[in-house]
Amino acid sequence: MSRPLHTVIVSCLVRNTSGEILLIRHPRRGWELPQGHVEAGEELPTAAVREVREETGIEIRIERLAAIFSKLEPQPSAVIFGFLGMATGGQPTTSEESLEVGWFDEQTARKLPEHPVNRTRLAELLDQSGSIRYRAYSMGPYRPKPGRDLG
Repeated sequence: MSRPLHTVIVSCLVRNTSGEILLIRHPRRGWELPQGHVEAGEELPTAAVREVREETGIEIRIERLAAIFSKLEPQPSAVIFGFLGMATGGQPTTSEESLEVGWFDEQTARKLPEHPVNRTRLAELLDQSGSIRYRAYSMGPYRPKPGRDLG
């Protein structure tokens, strides 16, 4: 079987009732939003709920799709669907994909991601205008492309 031409990923900016933001510390990438691959046949919002639960122990409700990100190169390319969500239960718990899990105020959360992709993705989801944003980039090194709002 051949490899797919692109990977489909979901990412979610989750807030709690205090307005804090949920971040994980990934073993290789450092601090970032919970994210992961969509399984074959899985609906995107369902995948986002599952990934947040698996990586953090937190149950969420998806509020809406807020952004679409495209990693153009190197191959395989990736399409990342960025959701906004609200915590509904659970306790922060680490997993194989998260060395730490924590709730952070917005100012602190913006400073934690070291990788420019993670920092940009977080900022795009935090700075929402209500429309769905589209942003594309290439890696090695990180190079953002001009973006636009999709309406």
